[in-house]
Amino acid sequence: MTDIPRRAVSRTAKLAALPLGFAGRTVLGVGKRVTGLASEVISNEIQQRTAEQLFSVLGQLKGGAMKFGQALSVFEAALPEEIAAPYRQALTKLQEAAPPLPAASVHKVLAEQLGPDWRSYFLEFDDKPAAAASIGQVHRAIWKTDAPVPPAGRRRGGRTRAGAAGQEETTPTGRPVAVKVQYPGAGPALLSDLKQLSRLGAMFRAIQPGLDIKPLLSELRERISEELDYQLEAESQRAFAAAYADDPEIFVPGVVAAAPQVLVTDWVEGKPLSQIIDSGTEAERDQAGRLMATLHFSAPMRAGLLHADPHPGNFRLLPDGRLGVIDFGAVARLPGGHPEPIGRLVRLALAGEADAVVAGLREEGFIRVDNPIDAQAVLDFLMPILQPLSVEEFRFTRAWLRVEAARIANPRSPAYQLGRQLNLPPSYLLIHRVTLGSIGVLCQLEAKAPYRGIVERWLPGFAPVP
Repeated sequence: MTDIPRRAVSRTAKLAALPLGFAGRTVLGVGKRVTGLASEVISNEIQQRTAEQLFSVLGQLKGGAMKFGQALSVFEAALPEEIAAPYRQALTKLQEAAPPLPAASVHKVLAEQLGPDWRSYFLEFDDKPAAAASIGQVHRAIWKTDAPVPPAGRRRGGRTRAGAAGQEETTPTGRPVAVKVQYPGAGPALLSDLKQLSRLGAMFRAIQPGLDIKPLLSELRERISEELDYQLEAESQRAFAAAYADDPEIFVPGVVAAAPQVLVTDWVEGKPLSQIIDSGTEAERDQAGRLMATLHFSAPMRAGLLHADPHPGNFRLLPDGRLGVIDFGAVARLPGGHPEPIGRLVRLALAGEADAVVAGLREEGFIRVDNPIDAQAVLDFLMPILQPLSVEEFRFTRAWLRVEAARIANPRSPAYQLGRQLNLPPSYLLIHRVTLGSIGVLCQLEAKAPYRGIVERWLPGFAPVP
């Protein structure tokens, strides 16, 4: 057996063990606790062992497995505290760290992507990774200010990729940069992981009965090729950087150079959101939450793009109070901004226009044409979710999210029964995923902010028509 097939078999075996260990020991109990079917709580020791196993396996495998773990780390806020605590400690590690790629492997990728003289572009290069992501890891380095752009780092069409101004001052000889290096074999591993992780559907059904994981995995598969192409990511990051150039609230680092599997951008110095979630002040939490919401709703209108990976590892609170945003591999292209029906239907729901809301949802495909659904029941289902936009200021909390998760996931709840009648059109799938992820982070931050005002400014259709 060759080395590559052997590694593939090892990955498959480790992932296959997760549903048996994780689902077998904990999902049944989690489901009972969240849905209200029973009151027993799984022992803390078993929860801790499961959390450690989950982090160990997903962290080692990187790829789709780690991406899956990062998504889970956002939604732990929806679980009861006695169940969420051990998972929070293990899963949030995936937002900032994972076992590193050996230096020799990093050097090989850099030589393949930037050329055998890749070291000539840097004054310094730290072999120890500063962070690890799902399909690559980041190294801190100093880029020579007079270094030519590597041939692989040129735009399609021959124009060079000139870097934008960075957050930190550029010295006469060097520029602090982040060098993202893709793991060798990340593409095949990602495809394999997504196939294996479909077996974890039972875990999602425990938290949200009836939830079909297949559309999520299908949507992830469709974007694998984009996330694996760092030159395409560079184009998205450039669009964001241009849209938020000199912005007083949002900072996007400039792109210095890019190759298919290596991306060099300005270094972002700041406090990671994971650290703010863990030990930040109330002011820091509120500031981070407000700026995250501003980014979420303003980017489609300003850049024609939606940052589609809202986990805490992709954000920093800078010393000057701005929100630093990194990792643009996953984006949704919304050239016209957020779809206007979203804002319009939310406004109608807050106004109590039940029939108009149902008509709009039916027109957009959220309700089947032949489904004689009760309009008032739909409004009753939506209003608690829209509570943050019904007041001038709102504080997202873990408790609020747990109440909403239990209301929607409890089979004895009217909300659960109605939710099973609703459909999620494919065109809204990514927007829905990003919105849920953002809400999860806001609840982890327990951030208070004037979210209604942010939405009025940036969400088409929400502000009343003059």
